[in-house]
Amino acid sequence: MSEELSGIKERINKVDKDVFFSVLSHIGDKWSLVLLGILSYQPLRYTELAVRIPKISRRMLTVTLRQLERDGLVERQAHSGPQPWFEYALTDLGRTLIVPVKALADWALDNIDLIIENRDSYDAENTGS
Repeated sequence: MSEELSGIKERINKVDKDVFFSVLSHIGDKWSLVLLGILSYQPLRYTELAVRIPKISRRMLTVTLRQLERDGLVERQAHSGPQPWFEYALTDLGRTLIVPVKALADWALDNIDLIIENRDSYDAENTGS
């Protein structure tokens, strides 16, 4: 095992594993990554987020925003006026995720053609099995 992986394993052993894996699980889900990416540009209202992500259900948008808010990655900001309104923004902690999220998106874009080829090849070999 490489020294780097050994160091990660050692760090994982010192923390609550359930929390560690739950954080990775929902930060790594597709909607969290999309929301973090969109909010990295500017704070947005709930309806603006729903419009920018047309394939997400309202329920999933709500659940994902609440998870990100609970972890301190996104904050819901209240604005007063004749009709109070809310918008969602990245916190300082949430902004620290933008570099790795962008790196993951860049990797996917750099390799998408190869991944499509691999999927097509796999599907051709495993059709009717």
